[in-house]
Amino acid sequence: MEETQRSRSHTVTTTASSFAENFSTTSSSFSYDRDFLRTLPGLLIVAEIVLGLLVWTLIAGTEYFRVPAFGWVMFVAVFYWVLTVFFLIIYLTMTYTRIPQVPWTTVGLWFNGSAFALYLSAAIVDASSVSPERDSHNFNSWAASSFFAFLVTICYAGNTYFSFIAWRSRTIQ
Repeated sequence: MEETQRSRSHTVTTTASSFAENFSTTSSSFSYDRDFLRTLPGLLIVAEIVLGLLVWTLIAGTEYFRVPAFGWVMFVAVFYWVLTVFFLIIYLTMTYTRIPQVPWTTVGLWFNGSAFALYLSAAIVDASSVSPERDSHNFNSWAASSFFAFLVTICYAGNTYFSFIAWRSRTIQ
């Protein structure tokens, strides 16, 4: 009986110590890709974050709830802003190299393609909802958000193109 308890505790200790060793080696090999922000896709992601932040803050600073269409614009802008920040962190920390089970080129293509399509629809809704007669003191913010929404759409279109090139070169091999 005593021997089975020893073997169990030894197994648990070994497992715990090997977990600690793996965790410490994983933590110490934390890397940061400084050159990513110098690439065109990296610059486009930074532009998407900055311009997307402008889109939703310009709308959020107004009484947007009076125009139901701005709810869709806010949803798309905030949703893709958060996800784009998440992807920037993944690319900067090179997390994609630690999780090879995920097809990152396909994920990037689907993310950028869906962001392009939904941001295009949100930009069109934003632009069509802006009118000076509706609420004159919110007009400038809504017009500016519409302009920046189209700029973000262009950035996502560019990243969709680069994601498609990466995905295609990956599938050809």
